Amino acid sequence: MTTLILTVAGADRPGLVAAVADVVEAHGGNWENSRLAELAGTFAGVIEVSVSADRAAELESALSALDGLLTVAVHTGSDAAANPADREIDIRVLGNDRPGIVREVSGVLNAHALSIEELTSETKDAAMAGGRLFEASVTARVPASVDLHALRADLERLATEIQVDITVA
Repeated sequence: MTTLILTVAGADRPGLVAAVADVVEAHGGNWENSRLAELAGTFAGVIEVSVSADRAAELESALSALDGLLTVAVHTGSDAAANPADREIDIRVLGNDRPGIVREVSGVLNAHALSIEELTSETKDAAMAGGRLFEASVTARVPASVDLHALRADLERLATEIQVDITVA
């Protein structure tokens, strides 16, 4: 089996997931994992599909027929497995919204060689104080060689600097 990673985006409307699922199934594919969302009127997502190697090109070609409904890019997945010595940590960020928070936090993670496995974020109205709140949740893979105390210290320094709460679990 071959793993294909589909990235999809298009104007949000009913039936988009069904359209992709129909094409995947019609060409012998199996929808395995996905992250899909509507953001600012645009439907976007990433889908992991497995398909027999001899049908992968056929599936990719059929997905291109969705153009106009959705833009679909197809990438071949990697067989790279995570190092069993690596750990995962969860990081939560909460504070007043401002440009640069994701850049700052991801910069610290990158400086410590962490790989972001999943990142979700949102902004919402701050009920009592007015303005907007930024909230993010990050799951990151930490190589065994990383000094967790130094990572926590750098995240604490950053939290103070940009005036957000950062918790690490």
